[in-house]
Amino acid sequence: MVEKAQHKKGAKNVAVIVAHPDDETLWSGGTILMHPSYNWFIISLSRKKDPDRAPKFFKVIELFNAKGIMGALDDGPDQFPLEEAIVEKMVLELLPRDYFDVIITHDPQGEYTRHRRHEEVSRAVIKLWYFEKIHAGELWTYAYEDGNKKYYPQPVKNTSILNNLHHNIWKKKYDIITKVYGFQPGSFEAETTPKSEAFRKFRNPAEAYRWLIKKGNLGSTKQYVNNIFENQ
Repeated sequence: MVEKAQHKKGAKNVAVIVAHPDDETLWSGGTILMHPSYNWFIISLSRKKDPDRAPKFFKVIELFNAKGIMGALDDGPDQFPLEEAIVEKMVLELLPRDYFDVIITHDPQGEYTRHRRHEEVSRAVIKLWYFEKIHAGELWTYAYEDGNKKYYPQPVKNTSILNNLHHNIWKKKYDIITKVYGFQPGSFEAETTPKSEAFRKFRNPAEAYRWLIKKGNLGSTKQYVNNIFENQ
């Protein structure tokens, strides 16, 4: 199912690719609300078959005047690692074969300690951009940290982009988290809802790939990736 919005000619085309319904709002909802003239396409790679979260996601898409689609990646409580090819295939199936001015996604280290699916989605998107399977002028990754669980996620200092949200924008975002998605005041999601949104901006795929190598928990894959750069 794709929730459709009217395509605005001449406006920036921006894709948001996240692991779960609510990530798009929690980490970038204020930025979406600040730019209603953009053509937003929002992908949640999981929870398509969730009878609670899926309808809420499409309600949020409607509130953002965006287009959106969901996938059904495994998101069980055990969070078993997914093969990279599975995540990449899902991204390619759901993302329109368009050129995007900006693609926004998770950071290789996620936004807090730690969520495996956030990391896997980031890795997939960066690799697909690097290998020219998806096309964008810029890639933005979320830039938050929690001090290794010492506090709720907060924007990384001195990052590329920091959008300080006007109170009215933040309140709309908070209401989406609590009233549409239904997270209770005092929950992790409600307490986290950032009043500033932070992003790392990459203008070329090689730059993003180097960030992935540095921060992406690649394990045995790291040497393979290093060899790619050494042979260029």
